[in-house]
Amino acid sequence: MIKHESIETNAGLLIILTMIVISIGGLVEIVPLFFINDTVEDVEGVRPYTALELRGRDIYQREGCYLCHSQMIRPFRDEDLRYGHYSLAAESQYDHPFQWGSKRTGPDLARVGKKYSDEWHVAHLVNPRSVVPQSVMPNYPWLLEHELDYSDVQDRMRALKMAGVPYSETQDEYDRNVAQFGKVVADKLDILNAEENLMSQALANDFDGQRSRITEMDALVAYLQVLGTMVDFTKYNEGYFAEFR
Repeated sequence: MIKHESIETNAGLLIILTMIVISIGGLVEIVPLFFINDTVEDVEGVRPYTALELRGRDIYQREGCYLCHSQMIRPFRDEDLRYGHYSLAAESQYDHPFQWGSKRTGPDLARVGKKYSDEWHVAHLVNPRSVVPQSVMPNYPWLLEHELDYSDVQDRMRALKMAGVPYSETQDEYDRNVAQFGKVVADKLDILNAEENLMSQALANDFDGQRSRITEMDALVAYLQVLGTMVDFTKYNEGYFAEFR
């Protein structure tokens, strides 16, 4: 057995052992990448964000919401009972960067979509204590005051397209999205019509209650309302914790 002191005083041995440890750590990080296609489930319903939802996600990151809210439900009984089905890898396949998080000052938001009304979200963001008296979340009233800047939304979508998100610019890409997601969704993933699609979704849903304006609140609420709604989790009720339901 080699004593610890012998390793520390023998520079050559220390270097060799250090390289072995680094190599093992590197393999643990690199090897799984070669099997990434096997680790992401083929889940029906998951799609890229629309232009409005994407701008909402940008605002979510800008305001630092990820610092207090995670978007990953762990496969533990208490989390399943509180938040719902544990998060699937496929749900984050179009997130760059992902919003899993590691700290929860507030609740996990992976399944917050459609859990509350648009009006609730607006009130909560303007003054959290108006709906959750014990909340320590800061106020975000400017989201309702600032008009949404979407002049660069096409560039944002093109950047994500370079990262592998299937937004379309050509007819072939559009046809591929029609085959994968259906025509209704494919139309919303068209980069060339991004601004028109954004305005149409914002005005049709009126997320912020101000139909005459498209505000940052519209975008953020649109993003929050889609979280966890793409997958029909009734198909997964036979999962790890079905016996506790």
